[in-house]
Amino acid sequence: MTDTAPDRMTLVLGGARSGKSAYAERLIEACPAPWLYIATAQAWDDEMRARIAEHRARRSGDWRTLDVPVALPEAVAAATGPVLIDCLTLWLTNLLLAEADLDAATEALARACAAAPGPLVLVANEVGLGIVPDNALARRFRDAAGRLHQRLAREADRVVLTVAGLPLTVKPSSENPGHRP
Repeated sequence: MTDTAPDRMTLVLGGARSGKSAYAERLIEACPAPWLYIATAQAWDDEMRARIAEHRARRSGDWRTLDVPVALPEAVAAATGPVLIDCLTLWLTNLLLAEADLDAATEALARACAAAPGPLVLVANEVGLGIVPDNALARRFRDAAGRLHQRLAREADRVVLTVAGLPLTVKPSSENPGHRP
């Protein structure tokens, strides 16, 4: 599978400003429009509003945006056509702030993604490459993100890590030929 042809489900991981969102958008744009962008960010301050505006500005009018800070499994289950979810890390943050059951939410999302007809591209920040955080909440978040990524990577047909704007395939589609949950 080339970088411009999406699989049924692709997980795109990367650090901050690694190019993961732009890469994920290109994958979905290789499909016939219209495209659905499920956004999990909440604009709590001016800086976050500017980030959201930057993301929206680079997308064409063929994109429909659905803001879903918490009810992501339900949104995925209801979606049709090509879907991009950006980002799982912010969704996990929203769940932590809501004191939700992270394990149950992860499983609900994994089930919804498994049932989605695709193409489905999920974007997440890889936060597990740095030092061990100095507080319990940050460690809980980092560990939950790692578990979420592992769970979705098992389900994904393809996993890509973006570094400095370059997509590096971690799990090629050939490792999961004909995979249908």
